[in-house]
Amino acid sequence: MSQQDPSGEYPYQPYGAPYGQQPPPHHGYGYGYPPPPRPSEGPRATAIVALVLNLLAIVSCCNILAIPGAVLAGLALGRSSTEPASAKHLLVWSWTLFGVGFALTLATFVFLGVNGYLDD
Repeated sequence: MSQQDPSGEYPYQPYGAPYGQQPPPHHGYGYGYPPPPRPSEGPRATAIVALVLNLLAIVSCCNILAIPGAVLAGLALGRSSTEPASAKHLLVWSWTLFGVGFALTLATFVFLGVNGYLDD
């Protein structure tokens, strides 16, 4: 026993209609279903950030380990669309070199400050 919708498009079913007789969803994803995941940028965005930070570390901190880190980030940027697994592996090494170089630079400044070399 169904009633007609005032617009006349689909019959009104108070508790759901049998399969095949339900009106199609208007828009959205329905109850209980999340929207599909957005396509990720993959390693491309991370490669750009790693490249920029390694280049800044070379210029500002004289970080010697940032030079191979920047090279690896550039290689990862080139491989990000064709070989994402290889690009991620290169990015791990790039970030590792950046972090180790940053830690060594920080340790050098702390050492110089504690021993009075920066007191001028």
